[in-house]
Amino acid sequence: MFTGIIQAIGWVAAIEPKGIDSRFYIKTGDLVLDDVAIGDSIASNGVCLTAIALPGDGFWADVSAETLSKTGFRHIKVGSRVNLEKALLPTTHLGGHIVSGHVDGIGTIIERSSAGRSVHFKIQVPAELARYIAAKGSICINGVSLTVNAVNGSVFELNIVPHTLAETTLADAQAGMDVNLEVDIIARYLERLLLGDKAAEAAPEQMITMALLAENGFLNR
Repeated sequence: MFTGIIQAIGWVAAIEPKGIDSRFYIKTGDLVLDDVAIGDSIASNGVCLTAIALPGDGFWADVSAETLSKTGFRHIKVGSRVNLEKALLPTTHLGGHIVSGHVDGIGTIIERSSAGRSVHFKIQVPAELARYIAAKGSICINGVSLTVNAVNGSVFELNIVPHTLAETTLADAQAGMDVNLEVDIIARYLERLLLGDKAAEAAPEQMITMALLAENGFLNR
């Protein structure tokens, strides 16, 4: 588990094809690795990766074909910068929100503009993820815990302050770029709980509806 508070910016130093999978060597820059062991998890652009070797200035990790197809790792090249965060400890300050490192989908930046000293983004998300995103709720973008400013259908807005721009790769983000998305885990569990016994029934899609909320006492009849 992670918090979405980026600890360092690293970069991809090597990529080795392994059949349909790939092995990545990520140099970790200022990230202290003294307390990291082989088998530990490090979130890289929001993707939970397992360290399989620790040469000293970074780590090697295997990236499966599934991860390559479902995340922005399919676009990463040697030299690409990545946001890094080590797995949280029981004593870690939860300055962001609970992040699993399991990417839910890919969003696309459709607009970047200046907002004083900050930067304002509009991001288009896949239709199936839109229901999990709420104004003033939490969202994880490329591993960064952020607050949603506003939502309009499948487009949501973010305001990135100067500190976050300086400490993450979001400073590099431009319109047209894809980003890794992880929605708030609480929203996913809430949806499942509201289904009650219906959760055991096979269905093509399970969605929170007004009828479902009323049935479970969340709305006045």
